[in-house]
Amino acid sequence: MKHLLVIFILCGLSLCSGFCQTGGNGTYQFLDLTNSAKVAALGGTQIAISDNDIGLTWYNPALLRDTMRNQLAMNYVSYIAGTGVGYVAYSPDIKGRNTFALAIHFINYGNFEGASETGQLTGTFKASEYAINLFFSRQIASRVRVGLNIKPIYSALESYHSFGIAADLGINYTVIDKYCLLSLVAKNIGHQITTYYQNGVFEKLPWDLEVGISRRLNTAPVKFLLTASHLNTWNLAYHDLPADQLTTQPASENFASLLMRHIVLGAEILPEQHVTLRLGFNYQRRKELAVESRPGMVGYSAGIGIKIPNFDFNYGIASYHLSSVVHYFSVTTSLSGLLH
Repeated sequence: MKHLLVIFILCGLSLCSGFCQTGGNGTYQFLDLTNSAKVAALGGTQIAISDNDIGLTWYNPALLRDTMRNQLAMNYVSYIAGTGVGYVAYSPDIKGRNTFALAIHFINYGNFEGASETGQLTGTFKASEYAINLFFSRQIASRVRVGLNIKPIYSALESYHSFGIAADLGINYTVIDKYCLLSLVAKNIGHQITTYYQNGVFEKLPWDLEVGISRRLNTAPVKFLLTASHLNTWNLAYHDLPADQLTTQPASENFASLLMRHIVLGAEILPEQHVTLRLGFNYQRRKELAVESRPGMVGYSAGIGIKIPNFDFNYGIASYHLSSVVHYFSVTTSLSGLLH
């Protein structure tokens, strides 16, 4: 089993040279958007959540397990500037050692007013992107579970269309006391199959390598979560260059700040059996999006979860900018419970 873990890590690291990049330098950036209210409340990305919620498999396919069979999850995000982000996932009740699930993640950018280079209006157009998710997971040892997510991608921006394919690989290790979970995920390994226009340049996908840990206290109903993302790129700090230069350059920051840009922190508080309170902090988001003179609550997030028989309702709120707060809504239900 130790050999398997080492091989997985080495395979992920070996891919970094071919896929390394940060946001804005490639295509299909919607693959990085948060769609779960739980994860949004915990900082925007967490890969080591042990909840029985099929909506979390988008972040780590190894989180898919047997207890999620015949479970349905629906997420919706009222995103910035009227953009809508959604996610629907379902796991069929197929018996056996393997667990499967199907999902769709989409973003609708809304309607736009088109114009020619001279400013003449040409009518309205739409823009949207979709990713179909085909999940597979399996318990390969008493404490180790692996998962795979194959994602065909379709992007339609006005009259420009593109197809792509990507995959996520995940592995979880449960510590002996079962209160601690360790996770490793390689995300968006793939390629653009067709470009947006004829003879166009093939763009890279938002490849990412993440590790995560969650730990629930033995003596209190509190769980702490940490995910380190973008491990394939150390310096995530950038500054704008003059308008006549079309690229950005790495900014100079101290080691602690550069390290924290990779870290997303979260905490869950369970004051009652059916209620969960959540808090999160995303340092990279705060550094990138906060107004220096008035940073406010940018980078902070919070949420609440309520469980009733057969249903799990979750709400999350995250501050992205001084003038922009995003609301997340998620519902998970067991169809087996509803039909019996």
